[in-house]
Amino acid sequence: MSDATEANGTVGAAEDLSGAGADGRHVRVVLVDDHRMFRTGVQAEIGQTAETGVEVVGEAADVDQAVAVITATRPEVVLLDVHLPGGGGVEVLRRCAALTADAERPVRFLALSVSDAAEDVIGVIRGGARGYVTKTITGADLIDSIFRVQEGDAVFSPRLAGFVLDAFASTDAPPVDEDLDRLTQREREVLRLIARGYAYKEIAKQLFISVKTVESHVSAVLRKLQLSNRHELTRWATARRLV
Repeated sequence: MSDATEANGTVGAAEDLSGAGADGRHVRVVLVDDHRMFRTGVQAEIGQTAETGVEVVGEAADVDQAVAVITATRPEVVLLDVHLPGGGGVEVLRRCAALTADAERPVRFLALSVSDAAEDVIGVIRGGARGYVTKTITGADLIDSIFRVQEGDAVFSPRLAGFVLDAFASTDAPPVDEDLDRLTQREREVLRLIARGYAYKEIAKQLFISVKTVESHVSAVLRKLQLSNRHELTRWATARRLV
């Protein structure tokens, strides 16, 4: 396992590996996700360089850390969570736009998220990501997706590709929903799961957060939308086809 950058944002010297995986391929990757246990799991799944060809050279838990680590290590591919403290994956893409556009050494981004919401998918693709896969993906498929993105391909979980095709096929700009814009990306995610009938404990498990944090997000959503309870919230989300 390579010496990965610690999640506190400090940057160590990237290990210069001349070896590749069993099939001769090699790619340098940074993991960006605010859940340390998830990063550890992904590292264990894909980061055995001699077997997979994937060298994890850095990790980050929020936007500022991500930008610092990506700039310092210049990986070929960044696995990027959509929901991050400090502005989300879209903010990381915005601040790393120059690296993405570098013709000689482009840094390419693959979104890896629990969310399968159309607005999340379209948002990061418009921001410059080369693909979007959900956290239900297998380790083997994730490794394959990483190498495909390294080669410049666009990669999507099957049902998500339709969101992108529909969005970019339309010549009309999507309408602005001022109420929805008041919510953070995480609040939108909680809103959608509440509207689908998930219990707080189920949402906490799905999003890798505590039940107390779910309750806080629901309270914030109700306050911002001036709603009284989850039943009104469900009707509000259904009317906007967010479910």
